Amino acid sequence: MSTKATDRRAKIEAAAPKRGGANKIVVATVVAVLAVAAIVVGVIVADQGKKADLAAGGSSLPKNAAAMGAGLVANPSAPASAPTLDLWVDFQCPACAAFEKAFGDQLVGMTKANDVKLVVHVLSFLDKNLGNDSSNRAANAAFCAADQGRFLEFQQTVYQNQPEQEGTGYTDAELKQFAESSGVTGAGLSAWQTCYDARDHNQYVESVQTQSAKDGVNGTPTLKLNGTVMQLRGLTPQSFADQVKAATK
Repeated sequence: MSTKATDRRAKIEAAAPKRGGANKIVVATVVAVLAVAAIVVGVIVADQGKKADLAAGGSSLPKNAAAMGAGLVANPSAPASAPTLDLWVDFQCPACAAFEKAFGDQLVGMTKANDVKLVVHVLSFLDKNLGNDSSNRAANAAFCAADQGRFLEFQQTVYQNQPEQEGTGYTDAELKQFAESSGVTGAGLSAWQTCYDARDHNQYVESVQTQSAKDGVNGTPTLKLNGTVMQLRGLTPQSFADQVKAATK
């Protein structure tokens, strides 16, 4: 193993919570994640037969997305030794918000330290079940924020402001406020607004949803570490760090 890989593992171990029992709040949160995820699984499977309307909106790729249907790479500078962590989410998914509450800061820290190569697949399947278009619009808004280098910040802000009542959704004004709160300001905010109003990335949003069905993703949040599904049941910040350490090349 290279010295850099060894150093990276040491950083992961140092950043991880000390052993001695999982935090009760974290455990309760993960239980909530699992309870909601069990419901979401059936929802996404039922929606797999949907044919995406790829003619709507623009066809440009957001920054750091390699192709239609591919996930967005949050940290393209990650070294080859870093394991790839794929994350599938829907911005209206309560289980995703619960996962963010329990592991979001840790995940962002790993990503910014290049301990993992984070690839995010933002889905929009809940629109059909909830009778709105908030997942699609929030995904478009997130990718417009990605163009401004603020994807991770936008993602965290959305979950911090997710309505308590599932299906309430997000207004256009709220999504703009999320962009501002994420650090998109000045000329960047004007560019974000132009991107969002034109739905520049809508074909990409729809293609990611379509590809998820082909990839066999049956619920959100779903995590795959180097292609292997990570089990949420019993996952703690320490075990999360341990699995990343074991997967580091």
